[in-house]
Amino acid sequence: MSDSFEKDLDAQIKAALTGQDREILEATQELGWFQLGLKQFRGKLGWVTWVLMVVQTLMFVAAIWCAIKFFGATDVMPALKWGFSASVLMLGALQIKLSLMPQIQADRVIREVKRLQLMIAAKGE
Repeated sequence: MSDSFEKDLDAQIKAALTGQDREILEATQELGWFQLGLKQFRGKLGWVTWVLMVVQTLMFVAAIWCAIKFFGATDVMPALKWGFSASVLMLGALQIKLSLMPQIQADRVIREVKRLQLMIAAKGE
């Protein structure tokens, strides 16, 4: 859809709604990428996101430390130990961060369903 069509549709929806419906519509506005990510830190499960991000950050820092040790190793066995540790920690940190993506997508879908419900309610009145 074109931007002008979406803006026109949004304007028509806002004109049809009053009071509480208008507040709901404003609460369900489409958010940008960073706003979606930051929204995960609030709400009932915000604490889970905080824990995941702390663990992910610690794993990333440990992976960097292991990578530095890997590049400084002169023998094969220590290099294998530090290199394997660095790669496993880095992949674990990446996996933890990517585990938040399905929740972000679910929030986007729920927001659009709410918008559809409002459009249907406006048509019915």
